[in-house]
Amino acid sequence: MIFTTTSEKNFNNEFEELLGRGKMDMAYVSGIVGGIIDEIKKDKNSALKAHIAKFDKWTPKEDSELKIDTKLMKKAYDALDEKLKSSLHLAYDRIKAYHKKQKPKSWFDTESNGTILGQKVTPVDSAGLYIPGGKAAYPSSLLMNVIPAQVAGVENIVVCTPTPDNEPNELLLAACHLCGVDQVYKVGGASAIAAMAYGTETIPKVDVITGPGNIFVATAKKMVFGDVNIDMIAGPSEIGILADESANPNHLAIDMLSQAEHDEMASSILITPSQKIADEVKVEIENWLVKLPRQEIARKSIEERGAIIVTKDMEEAIRLMNEIAPEHLEVATNNPFELLASIKHAGAIFLGHYTPEAVGDYVAGPNHTLPTGGTAKFYSPLGVENFMKKSSIISFSSAAINEIGEACALIANTEGLTAHEQSVRVRLK
Repeated sequence: MIFTTTSEKNFNNEFEELLGRGKMDMAYVSGIVGGIIDEIKKDKNSALKAHIAKFDKWTPKEDSELKIDTKLMKKAYDALDEKLKSSLHLAYDRIKAYHKKQKPKSWFDTESNGTILGQKVTPVDSAGLYIPGGKAAYPSSLLMNVIPAQVAGVENIVVCTPTPDNEPNELLLAACHLCGVDQVYKVGGASAIAAMAYGTETIPKVDVITGPGNIFVATAKKMVFGDVNIDMIAGPSEIGILADESANPNHLAIDMLSQAEHDEMASSILITPSQKIADEVKVEIENWLVKLPRQEIARKSIEERGAIIVTKDMEEAIRLMNEIAPEHLEVATNNPFELLASIKHAGAIFLGHYTPEAVGDYVAGPNHTLPTGGTAKFYSPLGVENFMKKSSIISFSSAAINEIGEACALIANTEGLTAHEQSVRVRLK
């Protein structure tokens, strides 16, 4: 783990290393992924079944085996522990309520000369949602991807998730039933992205693909972008924490580890003007690590990609964190809202001592599919707008075309586009 202060001679080099944390070497997998995509485009289901046999260690004999029966989803839902079922419903309701507030509206504006301008907002016809299922299953990711698509009004929702050894995760199945999705396919990795992008005999082609995944999934999404839309290119999970002396070191340590336990490539970064907090958090991290079932993963993540940085003041801490632009940002101070205006780049911002990043993963309401690796500087969280598109509305009256048509014709003439010019002039009095 990087443990340093901004006054250290080597600090700039260490900080540059942090800024490069999200870089994925797609070059070394692009050939493999490109081959997978080409095979799916050419052989469709036949290639899909061959990939499942190779990567998920089971072989579908019939095309129908690719799809999960909705009866299995209901059975899994009915078998849920009541407290867990209630928790899922709480998450569903809160996520839906939040995303309903995001939904953009169509609008029209009328000018005195009869011109009508506006914007028509409509959902895409179909969406493909990728839900990881390799090292762990993530029912929460299903909710976070399905709900905004449903709020947007998408009619055709397709879900793909890997099922190693042909054993779907029961909690994921239950979440599918809760969300009311009925097109769920046992397909993972780049194969799933290609199948949703181009279609097979079983899996329909979609308009937009969303959801997190490993480097193969991310590379596939990048390659199919343009043939379909995508939400973002997301890399390993990460957390940034801004803290002062009012923070609880024990809380900060476990919050850092909450991301480290995701996978070995996750990043956990604490920036504080307090040397005391920095020292105590370092000790608490070790105290927590020995208690974690996923200690091996978390330890490797913290050791290789974790950092604690001590700054001269909070202003410097915020400046550095804006450069990092973390996926998740916790602000652990007594008056976090006072700092909010200075925070420019973060996927999601968690304010105050009682707002751990984990509540955002499950029950807070905002989406947990977030930009990583510094891309929060230009990407936004997954939301309703990812499943919608806009059309411009333009209507001119006779009075309107006569009022401003001459200016339009002149610009067209200047550009040498005579037909453009005349299509306006023929309408002028």
